[in-house]
Amino acid sequence: MSERALSIETEVPNGTSADDAGVRRSTVLQSIGYVVCLLIALYHLAASIQLFARFGFFLTSQVQAAISLSCAMIAVLLINVGRKQGPLGIALSVVLAVAALISLGRVIFDYNTILMYSMFGSLDPIGVVMALCLVIPLLEALRRKTGIVLPIIILALVGIVLFQNFLPGVLYGRGYPLDRLLFSSYVGNHGIFGLPLKVAAEIIIVFMIFGVLISSSGAGKWFLDIALLISGRQVGGPAKAAVVASALFGSVSGSPSANAASTGILTIPLMMRVGYKAKFAAAVEAVASTSGQILPPVMGAIAFVMAEWTGNTYAEIVKIAAIPAILYILIVFASVHFQARRQNIVPLDASTLPKLKETLTAGWFYVIPLVVLCVCLFTMHMPAQMAASISLPVIVAVSFLSRNPSQWLTPRRIADGLVEAVHSWKGIAIITAAVGIMVGAMELSGVGIKVSEFIIDLSGGNLVALLLMVGFAALILGMGLDAIPAYITLATLLAPALTQAGVSTLGAHFFVVYWGLASFFTPPLCIAVFVTCGIARSNVWETGWEALRLGLGAFLVPFAFVLEPALLLDGTIPEIVVATATALVGAVVLSAALRGFALAPLTWVGRIALGAAGLMFIAPGIVLPVIGLATTAVVLSLQRFWPDMRLISQELQAAS
Repeated sequence: MSERALSIETEVPNGTSADDAGVRRSTVLQSIGYVVCLLIALYHLAASIQLFARFGFFLTSQVQAAISLSCAMIAVLLINVGRKQGPLGIALSVVLAVAALISLGRVIFDYNTILMYSMFGSLDPIGVVMALCLVIPLLEALRRKTGIVLPIIILALVGIVLFQNFLPGVLYGRGYPLDRLLFSSYVGNHGIFGLPLKVAAEIIIVFMIFGVLISSSGAGKWFLDIALLISGRQVGGPAKAAVVASALFGSVSGSPSANAASTGILTIPLMMRVGYKAKFAAAVEAVASTSGQILPPVMGAIAFVMAEWTGNTYAEIVKIAAIPAILYILIVFASVHFQARRQNIVPLDASTLPKLKETLTAGWFYVIPLVVLCVCLFTMHMPAQMAASISLPVIVAVSFLSRNPSQWLTPRRIADGLVEAVHSWKGIAIITAAVGIMVGAMELSGVGIKVSEFIIDLSGGNLVALLLMVGFAALILGMGLDAIPAYITLATLLAPALTQAGVSTLGAHFFVVYWGLASFFTPPLCIAVFVTCGIARSNVWETGWEALRLGLGAFLVPFAFVLEPALLLDGTIPEIVVATATALVGAVVLSAALRGFALAPLTWVGRIALGAAGLMFIAPGIVLPVIGLATTAVVLSLQRFWPDMRLISQELQAAS
């Protein structure tokens, strides 16, 4: 039912009907929601620069997390209430919101009682009620934002903890009563107010504001123009530009599906216009948008959670992530090139490309906020949220250098951007808080450690077998989840199995991140593919399998850096240089095998040989890369100098 459900169906003065009154009331409610979201954004910006502390108001991280969660619950349960709900649904939303705010209010205004709970290690009856008043509305808010999958996963894992003493095998344990579990969720360090929500409340929202404002200033279109300038005159230029632009912009967008929607509108029609099939264009955008989550410097906010989780600095995470991210993107980039050669797609007409001087003049200033951000993060070593906050006024200032007045960040457009960022962030806040219920339960029961031990036993101590099992588990568990909840879930359940087997902590976390993110373009629950298929009007299954081939790097690169730690900068400089060089060559060779084209179309024997050679290049050590080099040289020489092979290649090209 519409907002009319909130109106009184009577005639009003001056001949205005009840319908008109309902429209006015809807407008008033929307205005109130706008103001509330704006205040939420301003509060978090003030907190990020420690403004309250300057005036003598010191907030603990748990209290600040509770304030942020209160904002998110209001935004999810109350703002726009009634648009798709009947009177009963509206009443339920209000009741749930009030219950949650009462519970959160106790954390904010009666924090001494929360500290007492922590000291005694248990909740009194009032504490149990307060915990339930938060957990139940939180799970319902989660269902509204993400669907039913994630709440079911959380409840299933919580159920395992509650009934652990009745379960068989590896899941068996002592079991914990409901009040102990609620204590872990409501008061525990790993519960609702734990690390994930703190990162969302203190860091992620500021970077989402950064992303929205820089996008509103026209930077997204400018980055695409720059990518076209670099690659537009090459074979497959639009697809290459899509790979580069989507990866760069996806790094700050925070979500593969959101990035696919925003950049895909520009890139997919351009790719189709030059001759790429719809399914291939949609697959390229889906895979490229996903790559932004592992591309420095921002990495879609995963880097911030990982830094807090592993105890490393943000700068360390970004440095270590660089080489694997380049390998991943290079496989996609090279695949696009070889597919263009295979289809004989000609470069874009130079007259249709942006002009170098005009493009640089029109948007060179968009680089300034990124430079300021990087200087604050890596040179001045500021906290991430403060670095982003300092960069925001720079974005506003440089927007007025644009020749297009519609890209100027006027006060109204800034306010619109802040509200948009809050609407994007509220789901992340709800997700990170709700996932805290699961994390707290796992920490309490030790189920995560038992699952890890079970996987290790099942692998028989073989590292490759262990990596395969953890990878497939990460792929399945990551399906249907957004990037941050997927990472938190996988870091809790699967990463310990790898660290127990001797893999470095960061290697284990990056491994599950890559495999978990692959679920965004892997059928059947390929969320990013669903988005791009809607733009390209392509078949979901065909696009999904095409994306799976393009995104093979998400599966292979993690094996490479676990088996060869030098790719994660764990080694001497010569070791790092050799490992990186061979892996880069291997990425190109493997891409040629996947697309079936090198110097000319490849036969199946050639594809298998180059595929094996590419894997040997990526393998650790020197012997296998040398064998891979020899194999590649043989295949390319046959294509170049053996006439019969060239004839077969030409026939294959004609048939394709």
